[in-house]
Amino acid sequence: MTSVDTQAAPGTGFWLCEPCGFIYDPAEGDPDGGVPPGTPFEDIPDDWMCPICGATKADFRELEPGELGF
Repeated sequence: MTSVDTQAAPGTGFWLCEPCGFIYDPAEGDPDGGVPPGTPFEDIPDDWMCPICGATKADFRELEPGELGF
């Protein structure tokens, strides 16, 4: 019998733009920026920019569990 690891990966999947506070939600994506809903942050093209302030992908950090208050 094999065991299956059901523990979620660390983090929330939400990413914060540190310059402006925009939160990237993978479930919503950024359709106006060419990122379809369901796209994990890691799979966004490196040249993608924050839809609010134009910051680069490198200016985002992953939110920790509980940081959003839910």
